[in-house]
Amino acid sequence: MTPADGTMKTVNVLVPVGSLGVGVRAEEVRYGIERGAHVIASDAGSTDSGAAYLALGIAKYHREAVKRDLQVLMAAQAAHGIPLLIGSCGQAGGNGGLEWTRDIAIEVSNELKLTPRIAVIYSEQNKDVLKKKSALGKIHALAPLGPISDALIDSCEHIVAMMGPEPYIDALKMGADIVLGGRTTDTAVLAAVPLMHGMPPGLAWHAGKIGECGAQCTVNPAGGAGVLLRVGVDNFEVEPLSPANRCTQDTVSAHMLYENSDPFSLVEPGGILRVIDSRYLQVDPRTVRVTGATWDPKPYTMKLEGASAGPYQTIMIVGIQDPHVLANLDAFHDKMLAALHDRVAKTIGSEAGDYHISLRLYGWNAMTGRPVPSGAAAPREVGVLFVATAATQSMATLIAKACNPYLFHFPLKMDTELPTYGFAFSPADIERGRVYEFRLNHVVEVDDPFELVRTEWIDVGSGVSTRGGT
Repeated sequence: MTPADGTMKTVNVLVPVGSLGVGVRAEEVRYGIERGAHVIASDAGSTDSGAAYLALGIAKYHREAVKRDLQVLMAAQAAHGIPLLIGSCGQAGGNGGLEWTRDIAIEVSNELKLTPRIAVIYSEQNKDVLKKKSALGKIHALAPLGPISDALIDSCEHIVAMMGPEPYIDALKMGADIVLGGRTTDTAVLAAVPLMHGMPPGLAWHAGKIGECGAQCTVNPAGGAGVLLRVGVDNFEVEPLSPANRCTQDTVSAHMLYENSDPFSLVEPGGILRVIDSRYLQVDPRTVRVTGATWDPKPYTMKLEGASAGPYQTIMIVGIQDPHVLANLDAFHDKMLAALHDRVAKTIGSEAGDYHISLRLYGWNAMTGRPVPSGAAAPREVGVLFVATAATQSMATLIAKACNPYLFHFPLKMDTELPTYGFAFSPADIERGRVYEFRLNHVVEVDDPFELVRTEWIDVGSGVSTRGGT
């Protein structure tokens, strides 16, 4: 079915929530279905929560929360015969998180006596394949990282490539009722069905960007979970799924800046979304209509994300209310840090190895680490987070124990009465475990959107599982 035959003036995308597991609202899903949804589509992942989920191959959200959301969505899919698309399953979109989500979906199918055909699309990468790509000069670094190397590839526990909409479209054409995808751009999952039905790519991609976080593009993100996108041949509309919520020109247009430094363009697999000429019209108190977006095709690339485990950390937390310290926090930080390094040198010496200590002053500049403007008022109190990073957990803890006395009573000025600071816990040292780091932030050139993707098919009713693709 295409717009040209006159049977589909708009393709309506029900976005139930910004991320699977956050909390789908059944009444909102019903509202979107009643308003003519042709597909239910949601993102399920992000790099926002750090590298640990990719490095460890685990999901972020609680299993029961994801299961509860899938129960609502899969029941709606089956009852109304419209497809359900989920991208970046399990947070990082690696094989572990994808298969974790797949198993929950099969469990829900059995409990609700549903028999969907499920496409499971993998985007975790084979390191040997990437090394061949690298040797051909097909992988390029994104700032601030440098060139890729075989050693850098090998250092990653898991590597994923961010898919575009094409594998989802292909799965739907092959008869999928539910598509569970590995790492995918947030927008691609939402843009897939409008693109499949021939809607202008600029409008489809722009609608996907606006709706990617569900109700985040509304005036009251906490007052609802999702939105309904109606993508047509010359505009798209955004409407909250909660009748009590509303979209405005400001809330909709502002979402182009979410996780995007350029408000007028967005790089996606196969092209760049341009919205410099977009216009936002309030068509009723709750709905915004958007026109003018264009799509600039480019050679097809997929972003690579790779993560690995690093050194170990031990932390301590102490609260300070001493007025003399609070009036001179920058000087206190520098003096304390120097004293701690001196303490480690004298008590542990070279055995400490390549270690690192940081002091993060919460209530002052812990988030940025940048100097506070001159003349800023002293806070009433600060929390000092001490972080020791070392090659082993035992050494990180040994460093913390060596530094412990200074976090009790370290004075701003020597030969004065010792102040007293308050540890949050006892024992004071808390072993945090390993540091997890993103090691790859690169793009890889591909000959087609399916080159680095493979699909597994599951027919729940028959128990058949088949694999396809590369």
